[in-house]
Amino acid sequence: MQSPLFSHTEQQSQDRYTVQNPQLLRVALTGHDDVLARKGAMVAYQGLMEFDGEYQSQGQRRARRDTGEGLDLMRCSGQGTVYLANLAQYIHMVDVDHEGMTVDSAYVLALDSSLHTEVIAVDSQYGISGTGKYQLNISGTGKVALMTSGQPLMMQVTPDKYVNADADAIVAWSSGLRVQMQAQTHSTGIARRRGNTGEGWELSFLGQGFALVQPSEVLPPQSAQIGQGAAAQFGVGQHGARSQNQNNAWN
Repeated sequence: MQSPLFSHTEQQSQDRYTVQNPQLLRVALTGHDDVLARKGAMVAYQGLMEFDGEYQSQGQRRARRDTGEGLDLMRCSGQGTVYLANLAQYIHMVDVDHEGMTVDSAYVLALDSSLHTEVIAVDSQYGISGTGKYQLNISGTGKVALMTSGQPLMMQVTPDKYVNADADAIVAWSSGLRVQMQAQTHSTGIARRRGNTGEGWELSFLGQGFALVQPSEVLPPQSAQIGQGAAAQFGVGQHGARSQNQNNAWN
């Protein structure tokens, strides 16, 4: 049998993580250090591998229930190679150091088990209790595999050049940045988008670091649980903005 398909062979590498192609991640395990991956992200593996649901503490379960933010992970262990992917999204490796990284959990494909994650909130400029965007703060030293819908844009933030990004397009940013959620509107109905521009909630970044933006404002269908209460009503991304936009379209 002959086909150009046979050119898509396994990448040979001694690295733990290898981007097999822009939409497929190869992870080599030696039996010592496990890797945490998004549940259901395994598409193939070789060797003696085990996949177990990752335990969530009571605090993690509570944060997920209250905010809709968090990671549903499986622990990959053993000796061999596992291939991970999700909805053919583009994959990017990031080294996390002492600076830390804040990310929307919908865009995390895999991470080193040594890293620590914590749900944080980004407050809106209006000071309304319960509003804002919940995100995941990743700290420690290790690697994270992020996903984007399309090829992303990395924007540098400096003290004399701040960055604004659509809250539905932002993927990740340096944890040390000062962040404020705002709506470009002059009306009192802040839950509604202004006029007919289709633009609404934004995140403003100040300080020194980076902001990673994808060329899409639509999150992938992750079957994520939607937050309840005010966070769902006023939130953004997977926490309410998309449904809010749809509701506005009918009003």
